[in-house]
Amino acid sequence: MSASSLPANLPFGTLVACLRLARTEQVGPRQWHRLMGLYKTPEAALEALCATQRRPTGRGGKTLTPAPEADILREIEATLAIRGRFLTLLDAGYPAPLRHVPDAPVVLSALGDTACLHKAAIGIVGARNASAAGLRLAESLSTELAEAGLVVVSGLARGIDTAAHRGALHRRGLTVAAIAGGLDRPYPPENAALQARIAEQGAIITEAPLGTAPLGRHFPRRNRLIAGLALGCVVVEAAPHSGTLITARMACDYGRELFAVPGSPLDPRCRGSNDLIRNGAVLTESAADILPHINSLRAGLPPVWEDALPLLSPRLATPPPAPRPPATALPTGQQASDAGTATTEPECCATPSAHPARPAAPPPHTPTQPDPASEARGNVPQDILDLLSFTPIAVDDLIRRCQFSASAVLIALTELELSGRIITTVGGHVALAGGQAETRG
Repeated sequence: MSASSLPANLPFGTLVACLRLARTEQVGPRQWHRLMGLYKTPEAALEALCATQRRPTGRGGKTLTPAPEADILREIEATLAIRGRFLTLLDAGYPAPLRHVPDAPVVLSALGDTACLHKAAIGIVGARNASAAGLRLAESLSTELAEAGLVVVSGLARGIDTAAHRGALHRRGLTVAAIAGGLDRPYPPENAALQARIAEQGAIITEAPLGTAPLGRHFPRRNRLIAGLALGCVVVEAAPHSGTLITARMACDYGRELFAVPGSPLDPRCRGSNDLIRNGAVLTESAADILPHINSLRAGLPPVWEDALPLLSPRLATPPPAPRPPATALPTGQQASDAGTATTEPECCATPSAHPARPAAPPPHTPTQPDPASEARGNVPQDILDLLSFTPIAVDDLIRRCQFSASAVLIALTELELSGRIITTVGGHVALAGGQAETRG
């Protein structure tokens, strides 16, 4: 069924039936397609399930019990109350890039301008415990891609994801945040204001109903939204076995292009991303390494994308690179486990390139207000170490990116330099001293 033959808005009864099926345990995307093949409509499939729910039908002999209609009606009312909307696989407005993914969600909940879900997009993912230089690179890269007319897709997590969204918003560009919990459960909590801003200037999407807490097992499902919405995915940095590599693996599985930023071999936060380059990912230091691939990637997409993704403007239509072998699947040893714990994200690690990126100055970062209480509670030197990498960064930039006062940062840097854990370079830049990078998982 082509998108052009689908209705712009489903009848209310059909939407209710879709949601009841989607919220039924054991009815995932593949089961949904089987049910549609058998019964043709959600209403007929739901009626068949209701008629047989007393008989063991599910995996392991469990009974398939559709979600109660009253619960679904409350969910619809609450979602509409916050100006959200639903997109189902039966809607013409369902994101074209995601529709042809084998495990595309049956129903998405969305806030904001869903038209941007149909535009050419690039995913940017990376570490939660990112270095300051990594954050700077992610912002710069995202700003350049947004200026080129691309939508930046990320996961609203701490670190690189947050920097990617902010970089796109800097020049009023479009950005999409795929989240693991409900639309009313911003995570992490400190990104609530950023989520609200993205909803005004882009879109927030999730397959979780309202009120859903972002549990660890939800994040791999969130990751497939990022990989499925984008033409390609940029890994700024990733440690081995990190959640970032789940997204990278999915991008490969979906036939998307994979880009990776190189980093220092001494930094464990870079080993996964360096290994991606070793296995065929496009080495990326700036948007100039990505843009030549965009139109050539679009040429190989399903016809349903033809109207949704116009070619980039002539100024960006640089000749495509020479044909490359298909993206290599991640090595077995690098594939990440989907297991997680409550209200935690899969670990995503990021570190900046070992070489300075080529783009012009990045967007100005909004300084974080000093938090005296955090200084009293926290281990300031250790927090500073977490922001540093082997790539030198200006002290002023470091101060702007942490929640401590300038005096507290300078005292901590003095202590760290005296202990031999950091070095100061000419021009007032600081970096980790040789050895292993300091990370806290």
